[in-house]
Amino acid sequence: MTIRSARFLLLLILVTALLPFTGAAQTKATEMRPTIEIQQVLAPTGSLRVALYTGTPTSVLTSTDLRGVGYDLGKELARRLNVPFEPIIFTKNADVLDAVKTGRADVAFTNASAERAKDMDFTQPYLLIELGYLARENAPVEGLADVDRPGVRVGVTAKSSSEGVLSHDLKNAQVVPVETVKVGVQMLSAGTLDLYATNKATLFEMMDQLPGSRVFEGQWGDERHALAIPKGRDSGLPYARAFIADAIASGLVKSAVDRSGLRGAVVASSLP
Repeated sequence: MTIRSARFLLLLILVTALLPFTGAAQTKATEMRPTIEIQQVLAPTGSLRVALYTGTPTSVLTSTDLRGVGYDLGKELARRLNVPFEPIIFTKNADVLDAVKTGRADVAFTNASAERAKDMDFTQPYLLIELGYLARENAPVEGLADVDRPGVRVGVTAKSSSEGVLSHDLKNAQVVPVETVKVGVQMLSAGTLDLYATNKATLFEMMDQLPGSRVFEGQWGDERHALAIPKGRDSGLPYARAFIADAIASGLVKSAVDRSGLRGAVVASSLP
């Protein structure tokens, strides 16, 4: 065998060995490229209607430039689908959930609870957030172990998963449904609430507005934030899941967390 023939044989062996990896990379890229059918399922109006609610970096903050994990992920999903981004901003999370449930919005980025899964379909989680308590200044509660006592008033966002859980779990404290987080801040400031219970990302935002307040150490549960789509759009879920997996692995979720100033959250594993 000549030297030229040996080199050619070696090159042929190397190319053959690399073919499976090249094919896999091309397949993955093809899977992430949306078909017309995927566009029509996930954005049936021609725009991606993303339901968001104000007051929390997990969704959208509107005090200066619009930012938030849900806002940034929704904007990127619309870009990848090659459709206009249409944020629909509410003041209450309950309105976000209703918009997805009724199909008035195409996606939301929210806590994937078992109760909500009855009304919408979820991807794997991209954020894990502790649930805790914010205590106003001079609240008659020292820590997590002192919460469930007579006379303690615990605010929760009306129709939230926190209301559902704590209304059942707290036997002595009074659970007070509050229309919005903004109203919760006002009630804590006025002393008509002692504590507020929700995810710590929101609690830290509330704490910044209430001098002397503090977020308790420890947790009474956790939230697993995921991408939600209306029921009946199952064929869009594989693409949605692939998007979330890539958003985690590529650092997109981490960048959105940093840009929003989100505290009290951990980026979930990229595995389903």
